[in-house]
Amino acid sequence: MMNHLTNRFEEALQGAFGEGKLRKIQRATIGIAGAGGLGSNCAVNLVRSGFLNFVIVDFDQIEYSNLNRQFYFYNQVGLPKVQALQENLLAINPNLQLDIRQQKIEEDNVETIFANCDVIVEAFDQARYKKMIVEHYLPSNKLIVSASGIAGWSNSDELKTHKIKENLYIIGDLSSAVGKDLPPCAPRVSIAAAKQANIILDYILKGE
Repeated sequence: MMNHLTNRFEEALQGAFGEGKLRKIQRATIGIAGAGGLGSNCAVNLVRSGFLNFVIVDFDQIEYSNLNRQFYFYNQVGLPKVQALQENLLAINPNLQLDIRQQKIEEDNVETIFANCDVIVEAFDQARYKKMIVEHYLPSNKLIVSASGIAGWSNSDELKTHKIKENLYIIGDLSSAVGKDLPPCAPRVSIAAAKQANIILDYILKGE
């Protein structure tokens, strides 16, 4: 990790949080499993909150259909998501420590890929991969923040924070699955991602 307060943005953050709280934030390492709508937007919120250290994993490339809800831009279509996200996050704070990995998370690497992280953001689309992340890391002391039921554009107040275990939270209405009549849209996806980031910020600041 870089020296404390290495740029004017971090100085401004210290003015908001105070030195002790900002040091807690800057010491934490966040793993993000998936750099789509949830993962990219959660990462933005965390970087704006002062987090510096990330392991971000996604195998996919940006498509035009991603631009309705993911933190990417028209001129980045075709790029690997992790590469574009690295560029966009560094534009907020150039002193980030980003370990970006363009690969799939599978049974043979899931146990090691986030081994050095304090927190894991589960930001996958498919239930099988969501389940895999939770099952592998739930026995650890790592905080896991997941999401389920964030599709469509209905009442955003339905996107609740569900504390399942001491180290597992799920954001969403737990029912609205993505489909033809319920596409993923920016407002609810962004709200869910921000709620994920807020849980993480609160957890880190309350920690010893």
